[in-house]
Amino acid sequence: MKALYKSGAHPGFELVDRPEPETGTRDVKIKVAATGLCGTDLHIQAWDAWAAETIAAPLIAGHEFYGEVVETGADVHDVKIGDKVSGEGHVVCGMCRNCRAGRRHMCINTVSVGVQRDGAFAEFVAIPESNVWVHHDPSITPELGAIFDPLGNAVHTALSYGLVGEDVLITGAGPIGLMAVAVARHAGARKIAITDISEPRLAMAASMGADLAVNVATTRLRDAQRELGLREGFDVGLEMSGHRTALPEMIDNMNHGGRIAMLGLPSESIDINWGKVVTHMLTLKGIYGREMFETWYAMSAMLSSNPVLRAAVASVVTDRLPATEWEQAFEIAKSGRGGKVVLDWSVFS
Repeated sequence: MKALYKSGAHPGFELVDRPEPETGTRDVKIKVAATGLCGTDLHIQAWDAWAAETIAAPLIAGHEFYGEVVETGADVHDVKIGDKVSGEGHVVCGMCRNCRAGRRHMCINTVSVGVQRDGAFAEFVAIPESNVWVHHDPSITPELGAIFDPLGNAVHTALSYGLVGEDVLITGAGPIGLMAVAVARHAGARKIAITDISEPRLAMAASMGADLAVNVATTRLRDAQRELGLREGFDVGLEMSGHRTALPEMIDNMNHGGRIAMLGLPSESIDINWGKVVTHMLTLKGIYGREMFETWYAMSAMLSSNPVLRAAVASVVTDRLPATEWEQAFEIAKSGRGGKVVLDWSVFS
């Protein structure tokens, strides 16, 4: 099969022929139709310090995908050949304390598809049946199915707290932040503000349902509060950027008792006003991945029941390229100017 292959501990990928993955007794083999490009994939391509510490090369990367089941192991009972599927990229042990308590997203022994085991930047990928998500809704296109993983991040983060009637601040208008706008609107938020420094992405945020898209290169959040008519600050904060200035400014603009969910991974240490966290009784919660599989049920239900939300989430995919043009796709993703970039693997069919 054709695959984007990281042959060793160095920058770059190679589009080469690799053996098709073997299907274990409890595994499902999927013919990949489309894959999304993630920031993790950019780190792996660049082979930065994080990648050098985390990645088990040689490796086929890629963890956001949609495809069709073509083979099942002898002990697979529910997933069928011909099913249209996405996949949960975190393969858990099932035996640690959190797994056995039903908190699989907190598994201490998680192995990630496309990071510690071969992934979906290929014509075929094999994952455990328990990681397969079958799409029963025919409105889920390959492009939309390929971004269920990052949509799950947005849903997990946005639904960490009740949003009905709340004023929500989202920092970072990347694809996940943009999807969080649509989710927050669906979930009943009153006012939604989002920040970034990219004008194209801020324009997309407005089309997703944001009441105010703030360029923090020129405008402070306190001024944004006044523009929205907020008297006491934001109720819920969703930190999606990881930028060193985002969380401190968010904290400074939260209402007493405000709740913050943090998905963005900082690349450096961040100093925050801990006195304000204590005296304003703020809650800070770290978010990683998706709840397995409550988040998957939630996002599937929302997309199936709300065509407006489905169209908004689908619009986050701004670039679709054949897998043969993967280098251009990575350049587009690195530019940070658009939304989600999806590779089409059907070109090899």
